[in-house]
Amino acid sequence: MGGCGQGQRGGGTYPKGRARRRGLFRSLWAWSAERGGARRVGPGSAGGVGGQRLGPRSGGFRGRRGSRPGRAMASSERSALLTYRLCGASGEEERGRERGRATATAAAPRKLPTFLGVVVPTLLSMFSVVLFLRLGFVVGHAGLYQALAMFAVAYFIIGMTVLSVCAIATNGALDAGGAYYMISRALGPEFGGSIGIMFFLANVCGSALYVLGLVEALVDSFGIPLGQKVGTGIHVLPQSYWYELLYGTVLLALCLLVCLVGASIYAKATFLIFLIVAGVLSTVLVSFFATRPFGVPIHINGSKTENGNFTGFSLATLQDNLGGGYGVDYTTGQRMSFSSVFAVMFNGCTGIMAGSNMSGDLKRPSYSIPRGTISAVLFTYLVYNLLAFLMCATCNRILLQKDYGFLRDISIFPPLVTVGIYAATLSAAMSNLIGASRILYALARDDLFGRALVLAKKTSANGNPVMAVILSWLVVQLVLFSGKLNTIAGVVTTFFLLVYATVNLACLALEWASAPNFRPTFRYFTWHTCLLGIAGCCVMMFLISPVSASASLGFLLLLLLALHYLSPSSTWGYISQALIFHQVRKYLLMLDVRKDHVKFWRPQMLLMVQNPRGSARLIDFVNDLKKSGLYVLGHVELQDLDMLPSDPLQSQQDSWLSLVDKLNVKAFVSLTLAPSVRHGVRQLLFTSGLGGMRPNTLVLGFYDDAAPQDGLAQHPAFTNTREEIPLGFPPLRAPAAPKLLSAWEYVGIVADALKMLRNVLLARQLESLDKAQELRRAASPSPAIHVWPVNLLRPDSARYADTCSLFLLQMACVLNMARAWRRARLRLFLCVEAGTMPNAQEEKLRQLLKDLRIQAQIQLVPWDAVTRLHWQTCQGPPGGPAGATEEEEEETMNFPANTTQVSDEYVCAANRLILEQSPAPVVRFLYLPRPPADTSLYPLYLHQLDLLTRGLGPTVLVHGVSAVTSTQL
Repeated sequence: MGGCGQGQRGGGTYPKGRARRRGLFRSLWAWSAERGGARRVGPGSAGGVGGQRLGPRSGGFRGRRGSRPGRAMASSERSALLTYRLCGASGEEERGRERGRATATAAAPRKLPTFLGVVVPTLLSMFSVVLFLRLGFVVGHAGLYQALAMFAVAYFIIGMTVLSVCAIATNGALDAGGAYYMISRALGPEFGGSIGIMFFLANVCGSALYVLGLVEALVDSFGIPLGQKVGTGIHVLPQSYWYELLYGTVLLALCLLVCLVGASIYAKATFLIFLIVAGVLSTVLVSFFATRPFGVPIHINGSKTENGNFTGFSLATLQDNLGGGYGVDYTTGQRMSFSSVFAVMFNGCTGIMAGSNMSGDLKRPSYSIPRGTISAVLFTYLVYNLLAFLMCATCNRILLQKDYGFLRDISIFPPLVTVGIYAATLSAAMSNLIGASRILYALARDDLFGRALVLAKKTSANGNPVMAVILSWLVVQLVLFSGKLNTIAGVVTTFFLLVYATVNLACLALEWASAPNFRPTFRYFTWHTCLLGIAGCCVMMFLISPVSASASLGFLLLLLLALHYLSPSSTWGYISQALIFHQVRKYLLMLDVRKDHVKFWRPQMLLMVQNPRGSARLIDFVNDLKKSGLYVLGHVELQDLDMLPSDPLQSQQDSWLSLVDKLNVKAFVSLTLAPSVRHGVRQLLFTSGLGGMRPNTLVLGFYDDAAPQDGLAQHPAFTNTREEIPLGFPPLRAPAAPKLLSAWEYVGIVADALKMLRNVLLARQLESLDKAQELRRAASPSPAIHVWPVNLLRPDSARYADTCSLFLLQMACVLNMARAWRRARLRLFLCVEAGTMPNAQEEKLRQLLKDLRIQAQIQLVPWDAVTRLHWQTCQGPPGGPAGATEEEEEETMNFPANTTQVSDEYVCAANRLILEQSPAPVVRFLYLPRPPADTSLYPLYLHQLDLLTRGLGPTVLVHGVSAVTSTQL
């Protein structure tokens, strides 16, 4: 049984036991929530309308590089909203999808609670190298005051970021990927993919940093002093660059083994390490009070240099350590400064995303991430400040600066501190490695980088992304070649600051977009906190290392551009669209039509297209003619919605939008249903646009008997690609087939537009215009645009400065201003008769062009022979009744009630006059007379327009009703 209302049990969707009962309860809850309507299904079922799968890369959507095989939404996105399924998908297909989702869910269960999944990884990531090996270094160089200031600045930055993370995490269901998942779903694939790579690199470098810190601690405890060939006692490990690289490789392999087993064993291991670290930390705190003052010998490079002193609690020691005393770092030989010490210290604050990175393994990510992260951050802040005070009050500056492992020396049980250092750094290295692998897996699964990350999609039987772990391990191994912890500390800090700034940017964009669906349950944030977080991250990036910050931003921009042009479109939504909508709405409200001025007029075109296959070049031509104005492609579908099950235009919308993309025209699409084409055009003229952005010019193809030609089949946009034409437009009308539009209705459309005060353009033979060939031909003769700003059908009413003539001249000038048409030259034809003063007329017209700043060549055309034919057929005095308006006079003189004043012989003579002007132009602009008031004369009117423009090549007939030219500054 397929179709609507099919039950869940038929396909054996749910496994036995608890999972089956859970699926049954979800189904019952979903059914009860949607009684009487379209059945709402649980998270495990397929969404979509009409059997169409909705999800990233689904078959129902086509990206910029074409369609890709789809995946079900449940496999890549756990949407917070339930999806709907209507009739369309067959029962067997649906059952297959359900079985696939059930298998995927069973293979990758979510098990981790808040404490094990968020609090413990976050604490261990922040309590690693800095706490045991570098906190004394920070306090010794910076002093207590500056160290406390560093903590305040660092935690202010991460505090603002934590607020943004909590807001995004509680706005919907989270999947694997942590910060990448949040940013990509909030800002779109371009930002998400680029920041995902940056966050991956940050975690990779962070893992290498912690491994190097662990190697440093091992060598410090068990290394053979430099200068000695044989060790004594426990000092048995040789020291050199290659040996230390070997130790780091072995330790990294141990981390790899744990991460390959999966998230569960990692969580158990980290909990055990957390207990050890908590015990060590308690021992250290007790040691500051229990250990008596003594001198600590400091060995550097195998030789004793000087003694550090543990003084116990001493006011003199505290006063000596209050101010800064920056010296030379004995491991790198570089003099320290506030920024370099801050770079090392900030690595103790970069673990705030450790819990977010486990979002795909948490039972309730939206619940666990805010509570666990905030708790861990507050606890570490208190511990860092307390330890900084205790160190400054009990240890002299030499001990703090020169002995990274002094906590072991002053401890009441030194081996426990050693174990704690090893455990904390090893845990932090594993945390960053598993976080990097989860980010890489999420990137690969979203297909943003195509085949480049295809290996990272491979998972084990229990859902662990083993190939992503292995690839991350390889990259960490490469970073280990840097050799020293302090060398990469600045790079790691820069990467993390950049990621944190982008997390704040994502939350800020969501807040500013004011989208109704941005309703996080965590409300302790504002756009001010997001902005402060962004500013703090950017300032500290450039203070720490301007070179690293600039290089990171440059790399990020390159990734953004590459993803923008190469990655397929996604169904996640783009925050840019929400922001644009928000701002456009504001500006549309500010665009007051009462404040329009002729100086700032621009054409806003509505081009009516019956079938795009026969109008490709016309669409491109009007795109050049719009001059940055509104451009709407209109289409009328002759159907009755009352007789249809659904709106047929919805399925056509994607084809029209793809057409706009392929032709590279900046146009909107407006489709409508109507009983006739004339009614449909009226609807579009009334409804297209919004506010001050409404079409003021209607463009129609010419009504003639020419056989339509398929312009899309020969268009470069389609012939230059290997794909077939993916557009669902019907084939063109056969030459012998009847037209959908009558001559009477066609002229009626023109009359309707003029009554609605819309300018009208009729384009004839534009499909024969090869713009590229015509405009790139040899310079002699240069391509030309011929302009005839006079009503050739009424020589007795010829004017060169009326509204219509000036509008025609303006449109020709606008076309000439387009980039593709700048080589063309305007030629303006001035028709003169014997007995007139042609020089005076020419001078007057030249002055008009000068006032209008239009560069055009004026050519005098004698037309006595043509006008003689007109006067021979004219009955009665020229002109209309006294006091008539320009339009009324024109209508009266065109078609009096008894007969016509214009014969076919005269119109043919006017046509020959136009053809005699050589060389042939690229396009001609002619004056379009108003249709007659008598609707019975519409066919005659159209017949004479046909005679006038026959054989002229690409021609545009123009009638303007708007004042569009200005001589004012």
